[in-house]
Amino acid sequence: MSLDFTAIDFETANGFRGSPCAVGLSKVRGGVIVEEASWLMRPPENHDTFDYHNVRIHGITPEKVAGQPRFGELFAEIGAFIGGDIIAAHNAAFDLGVIRSGLEVSGLPGPAYDYVCTVMLSRRCYSLVSNSLPFAAEEAGVPLINHHDAAEDARACAGILIDIAARNRANSVAELYLSLGLSIPQQQAFHPAADALSKATLTALAAAGSDGPARPFRTGWPQEGDNPPPNPDAEPGNPLFGQTVVFTGQLAMPRPEAKIRSAEMGARPESRVTARTSVLVVGDGFDARDLRSGRLTGKARRVLELHERGQAIEVLSEGEFLQMVGGAAGTMDAGMMNATGAGIHVAQQSFPVAALRS
Repeated sequence: MSLDFTAIDFETANGFRGSPCAVGLSKVRGGVIVEEASWLMRPPENHDTFDYHNVRIHGITPEKVAGQPRFGELFAEIGAFIGGDIIAAHNAAFDLGVIRSGLEVSGLPGPAYDYVCTVMLSRRCYSLVSNSLPFAAEEAGVPLINHHDAAEDARACAGILIDIAARNRANSVAELYLSLGLSIPQQQAFHPAADALSKATLTALAAAGSDGPARPFRTGWPQEGDNPPPNPDAEPGNPLFGQTVVFTGQLAMPRPEAKIRSAEMGARPESRVTARTSVLVVGDGFDARDLRSGRLTGKARRVLELHERGQAIEVLSEGEFLQMVGGAAGTMDAGMMNATGAGIHVAQQSFPVAALRS
């Protein structure tokens, strides 16, 4: 056995996962990157609006992809590059979700993929206050220069997995997961004519069909709301599963909605930072670089103190959180709302989910 896999990173045009506009791939053989590929692309038809916030982060505009093939036309080449490899991605649920949703709205079937998530591995094997891609890449000795460039992000993801395997003396992905007591997850094959659409796609299609007015962003002191219990049927592979989550700062969604979404993923939301807290989600446009600049809320400073004392706790941007819960701000479906009985008026403001890479 040898350390063989393909690392992948997508950038998207808007808050829907199925709107890829760029992809980067790094193929690893024997623990060494041997081949790389990247493409710009037009997102699938009817899902190709470029959100201002996404463009501001990754710099890809409609003009830059004009004349490029759409994702559905390009996927044969992407799939051929991956072949039968295990896929590695930083927050793999997002990137695998891009493939699935992008193919679903393109009317195309998708193959099964075994995959690994370097966010999850970073949490287990490093001790970082943020497991965002720049922090994990720096720890792995492969610092990022142009974060949000899909090719560079894929290369950094590959470097993280190579480093973690070396630290655990693992000669393959299977051996690494066995040493950590984990099972390699799999995204099942699907066919849009036979299988139900994914939740992200259904939510996006429902939002696209809504002609209601956009609800303005509300300022003022955030209302905490109730702390719903974790969903016992949540997917254990989600990065939020089993975490105790606290929110701080102004989010692009009501904080009670954020708590409901985290609980749906198997997290336990709470209202203040304590010895139980394992994740702090920061609003106000925070990204991981703010941990070094000092632009932090009181709760975030408390997290830094606890981390320095040895508590296993990390900080997420709202964009990273939205990737993990699978949707843009204000697109929580009615079923989830009814199931919680929360009766929340959800904001319909667009938010840069996909471009805010981990």
